[in-house]
Amino acid sequence: MSSTRLPGKVLKEAGGRSMLERMVERVSKAKLVNRVVVATTVDPSDDEIEHFCKVYGIEVTRGSLHDVLDRYYQAAKQYKAQIVVRLTGDCPLVDPALIDDVVRALVQNNADFACNRLPPPFSRTFPIGLDVEAATFAALETAWKEAKEKHEREHVMPYLYEVAGRFKVIQLNYSEDLGALRWTLDTPEDLDFLHAVYEKLDNRNDFTWLEVLRLVRNHPELISLNSGVVHKTMFDYEKRSDTEGKH
Repeated sequence: MSSTRLPGKVLKEAGGRSMLERMVERVSKAKLVNRVVVATTVDPSDDEIEHFCKVYGIEVTRGSLHDVLDRYYQAAKQYKAQIVVRLTGDCPLVDPALIDDVVRALVQNNADFACNRLPPPFSRTFPIGLDVEAATFAALETAWKEAKEKHEREHVMPYLYEVAGRFKVIQLNYSEDLGALRWTLDTPEDLDFLHAVYEKLDNRNDFTWLEVLRLVRNHPELISLNSGVVHKTMFDYEKRSDTEGKH
């Protein structure tokens, strides 16, 4: 809730439903995921998220605001996850089929980490907002123990991929480079884009990412709604007021 570019973003609504509710519903449709947990923070501003999850019957746990790696590790440990899929709460268009693709790639390749994108300055071919990362619990635990840099703690997984050869990494790419398309929720312009997408999809929530791709190609004016937003790099982190833990 303490996002600096769009405060309260995950509970913003589209078509009468919050982005978080829409996202959890979509993620739950992934065939290779058997538990969905919202890992929010102990910051008082996120009391609202915990309340929302309890009302809607969504599993929720709370941890560090700034040390997101610790928050993920503690959640994974609490729920005894063997494979941890990391999704950021600002990706309501994430596709369950892509989640399955990434988990399958992790398992079939006996990898430590798999993804369908890496943040700038690395490459990506899927639109921003379809981001999926998966790691074994063992790899996550190693990162938790050894990662020291601020960006490694805030962005959870960089320790697993930023140094070539440190872990076995698999990155999935699409047949076309769509990495410049922006489908995430981080600014008011992004919210305008998502509102327009849901409206044109009759406020459904069962569409695939390829349906969204067809939509924006048929309506290129949608892309212009948030095309001017600069995407953050792996080395950017939130400069929040430090109220962590002060209940």
